[in-house]
Amino acid sequence: MEKEVPERKSPFATEPIGRLILKFAVPSVIALLVNSLYNIVDQIFIGWGVGYLGNGATNVVFPITIIALALAMMIGNGGAAFLSLKLGEGKVDLAKKGVGNAVALVTIVSIVLAVVFLVFINPILTLFGATDALRDYAIEYGVIIGVGLPFMMISAAINSMIRADGSPKYAMFSMIIGAILNVILDPVFIFVFHMGVQGAAIATVVGQVASFVVSAVYLPRFKTVRLSAPAFRLSGRTCGNIVTFGLSSFITQFAITIVMALTNNLLAVYGAASIYGSEIPLTATGIVMKVNQILISILLGIATGTQPIIGFNYGAKNFHRVKKALEISLIASEVVSVVAFLIFQFAPMSVVILFGSEEGLYNEFAVKAFRIFLMLCPLTGFQTVAAVYLQAVGKPVQSAILSLARQIIFFIPAALLLPLALGVDGVLWTGPVADGLAFLLSLGLLIHEHNHLKREHRLQSEAPDIA
Repeated sequence: MEKEVPERKSPFATEPIGRLILKFAVPSVIALLVNSLYNIVDQIFIGWGVGYLGNGATNVVFPITIIALALAMMIGNGGAAFLSLKLGEGKVDLAKKGVGNAVALVTIVSIVLAVVFLVFINPILTLFGATDALRDYAIEYGVIIGVGLPFMMISAAINSMIRADGSPKYAMFSMIIGAILNVILDPVFIFVFHMGVQGAAIATVVGQVASFVVSAVYLPRFKTVRLSAPAFRLSGRTCGNIVTFGLSSFITQFAITIVMALTNNLLAVYGAASIYGSEIPLTATGIVMKVNQILISILLGIATGTQPIIGFNYGAKNFHRVKKALEISLIASEVVSVVAFLIFQFAPMSVVILFGSEEGLYNEFAVKAFRIFLMLCPLTGFQTVAAVYLQAVGKPVQSAILSLARQIIFFIPAALLLPLALGVDGVLWTGPVADGLAFLLSLGLLIHEHNHLKREHRLQSEAPDIA
């Protein structure tokens, strides 16, 4: 018989929801934020040490790191959701198998991805919008980043499961140690040793290796399960569950790659026909997207920090706690989104200037890009929480549809049609169009799920009277 101790003794079932969310969401936000800051920090130092062409090159390489993170999040968040649900159901052996299979799967996938990227780096960079002026910088930066992909992916996936295991501070520490090394080494390699974009890439990989080591050390120390060799033996059914649970996270991240590849190519084409040329729109919009990625990381951190709380209590049928956790995470996400909106609309140059001082046309387009592309970013928090919530309660299909909506279903048609009428500005307007339509879809799905929770809670509270 499986022991049901986790349901009765776990803090997920007993501690106040607000305190739990604070305990798990803050480290989760910091960990994901740190992961996104790797490339941002590189861009800041490259902007001042190399110039905007160096930054343009990192924008071209950035989609491969997003693909890597998408796969890592799919496996890591899927494993974390599987762990939380099975612990809530009292099925400890299955929970253990899920963690082991997730670690083995991400290791294999990360090595395969790194090899494919390094072998086909030239055509891949072309796909992501590399121009002749950017290609040499992009190859110098990309080769080193490719070598570090397995370290980044494995540590990111393990971190998700460390949080679900009840150790969010440890997960945060493993990411912070890498970020600190990156921040220290970036200026040393770029300004002291004059290594340019290669130095930035080396600093990034050193930080990723450090995070990997700290994350891997935790594996024998899992608190909710005891990992043994059989747990790492791949099972088709277990891996299928992990991938299914994490599919929404994958789509959310991977879709960014499709968006960036399409946007980069459109900016190069329509930018060439404008006063800005190809490189200015490509570089400036790349910065906007990376800053937006910071916002998404904060929102995703709130959502994934709440995920194990929601997943455990949903599995344990504590629906009133699920409902409260959902409401608190939605409020927190909207507060963050509105603050970001105010900065992007009323002080965009305070962000632009971080990435280097350039001439008038560059600054003009960068400000325009922030104000237009991120016009409806207050709606992003709602969409992010809704997608992760559906994933946490074991509804991956609805979660995947919601994730696909903003980045693929709504964004791509808008991106192809609007520039025909508006030129390079039309590429920027795809952002608010996709955000608005995706919000309406997420609102409908979340209202439906919220009503379901209310019914379940009501039936649960009436059950003793019926008995």
